[in-house]
Amino acid sequence: MTDELPITAGGAIFRRLHQLGVERVFVNSGTDFPPIIEGLAEAEHLGLDLPAAMVVPHEHLAVSMAHGHFFATGEPAAVILHTNVGLANGAIGAINAATDHVPMILMSGRTPTLEGGRFGARTVPIGWGQEMRDQAALVREACKWEYEVRFPEQIPELLDRAYAIATSSPKGPVYLSLPREVLCEPCPAEALAAPPGMAAAVAAPRRDDIARAAWLLAHAERPLIIAQRGAGSETGFAALADIADRYAIPVCQWWASANAVSSEHAMYVGSNPSPWIERADVILVLDSLAPWMPDAHAIRDDAQVVQMGQNPLYSRFPVRNFRSNVSIATELGPGLVALSAALDQLREDDAVVDRSRLRDEVAEFDTERRAALAEAGEVGDGPMTKMSVGRVVGSMLRDRDPWLVSELGVPLDAYGPTRHQEYRQEPHSGGLGWSMACAMGMKLAEPDRLVVATMGDGSYMFANPVAAHHTAEAHGIAVLTVILNNHGYGAVSDSVTGLYPTGYAAKADAVPLTELSPTPDFKLVAESCRAWAETVSTADQLPGAIERALAQVDAGRQAVLDVHIA
Repeated sequence: MTDELPITAGGAIFRRLHQLGVERVFVNSGTDFPPIIEGLAEAEHLGLDLPAAMVVPHEHLAVSMAHGHFFATGEPAAVILHTNVGLANGAIGAINAATDHVPMILMSGRTPTLEGGRFGARTVPIGWGQEMRDQAALVREACKWEYEVRFPEQIPELLDRAYAIATSSPKGPVYLSLPREVLCEPCPAEALAAPPGMAAAVAAPRRDDIARAAWLLAHAERPLIIAQRGAGSETGFAALADIADRYAIPVCQWWASANAVSSEHAMYVGSNPSPWIERADVILVLDSLAPWMPDAHAIRDDAQVVQMGQNPLYSRFPVRNFRSNVSIATELGPGLVALSAALDQLREDDAVVDRSRLRDEVAEFDTERRAALAEAGEVGDGPMTKMSVGRVVGSMLRDRDPWLVSELGVPLDAYGPTRHQEYRQEPHSGGLGWSMACAMGMKLAEPDRLVVATMGDGSYMFANPVAAHHTAEAHGIAVLTVILNNHGYGAVSDSVTGLYPTGYAAKADAVPLTELSPTPDFKLVAESCRAWAETVSTADQLPGAIERALAQVDAGRQAVLDVHIA
C-alpha cells in the first residue's frame, strides 16, 4: 500500500535504476540533491531495495570508477553529479568512456530555473552563478543521447530510454539533466515497478560480410591481425587465439588499450606492426581507433583491409581515414566467433592457403623479440625503468589471476598478460587520472580479485589521490597502486624528442615544461588516508616491497608503492 503513494521525482530515480538492473550509483552531491537525498532516506525507512549509492568526493573519480565497474561486470553503472560545475569536472571521464565504448547513465542536477514561487526554487547565490544556457554542451560530444527532464512523470520512461541507448551498439555514455524544481514534484509510484519499456539494439555481423572477410584471410599470403581494444568477450578471446593459431596469422597489439591475445601465443608479434604491416596483403583490424601510424607504417596499395567492431568506421571522430574494404559492425566477441566458424568451413573445403613458412618466420621473430624484451628489462647497476618494473610485476603476479590497469605505467609487453581482459591501458582520449579510479571500480565489483593500478607520477597527481585514497578507505576498496615515478611528464618529453630528435629540447639538460620536481612524498599522501605505503628506490628492493604490499591487499587494506625510475 505504501508503495502506491506518490514520491518525489528525485526519489524515483534510484527506484527505477534498480528496476533496470543498475547495481551502483556513483554520487557527488550538491545543493540540487535534496529531493534525491530525501527519496533515499524514504526508501531506507520503507526497507526498499535500491542500487548501492557510493559517495565519491570528486566527479572525475566517480565517472572513472563507473568506467571500471563496467569492465568488471559488463553492465552500466550510473553517475549523478552536481549541476554544471560537477558535470564539468566529470566531463573528462565522459570523454574517456565514449572513446572506450563504455556505457553509463550520467546525470547532473540543474540549477533551479525560477527565483521563487515554487517549491525547489533558488535559495542561495550559487543558484544564479551555476546557471547555463546549454549545460548539456559540456558533455554533448561525448554522449550518444542527452535530455533535460521536464516533468516528474517522465523519470521512468527517460531512464528506460537512457539505459537502452547506452547499452546499444556502439555502447557509450548518455546524459540526463535534472532540474531541482522537477525533482521536487511528485512522481506516480506505480510506473516505477513496471518492466523496462525499451530494449537495447545490439549489432550482429552480416553473414555476407563475415564470409567475405573469411575468404580474404583464407586466401592471403601474408595476412595480419591488428587488435587494439581486446577481443570483446571470453569467447571472442578464445576465438581469436584459435584463428591465429589454426591459420598462422600474426597478431599485433598496436597501442593496445586492452589485451586481445595471450603474450605467449605462438603467433603474437608484439606491439609494433613493423615490418609485418608493410608486407601484409590482408589486414584484419579489430576494434582499433588508430590501427597504425600513417606517417610511420605504409600499407601496400593492393592490401585489403577488413575492419570489425561496434563502430568499425568510428563515425564519432571527424577525421579517421584508414582504409576499410570490408566494414563489419558487430559486437567483437560474436563477430570473432562467426569469423572462426566461416574459416573452418573454408578449411573443410580445402580453400585455405598453406602458411607454414609464415609460421616459421613468426617463430624466429618471436625468439628475437623476447630476447630484446629481456634485455630491455635488465637493470644491472643502473636505475629501474618501466620495462624492468613491468617484468618484475608480471612475474610476481602471474599466478594470482590479476587485473592490471595501466596509465602511462607498466607497458603491455613488459608485463606480458595471458588472460582475457587481464590488462587495460588508458583510453586513447588521454584524460589523465583514470587508472586508479578505474581499478577501484573494478575491485568494487570483484572484491576477491587482485586489482593493480599502475601509473606515472603525473597521472597519480591527476587522479586526485587524496579523494581516491579517501574513497578506497571509506568503501574498503583494497587496490594495489604502483607509481612509476620519473619526476616528470615522460610522455610529453618523448613526444618532443620524437618530433625533434636533434632539436634544442633533445639536447637540453631538462626538456622544458615536462619537469615535476620537487616530487611530493607520495608515501605520505597515501598514509594520510591510512593506506599502507612504501618508497622503492633500487631494483633489489622491489620484489620484497611487492610481497609486503600484496600481503596488505590480501588483508583488505589499500597499498601504494612509489617506485622511482629513470
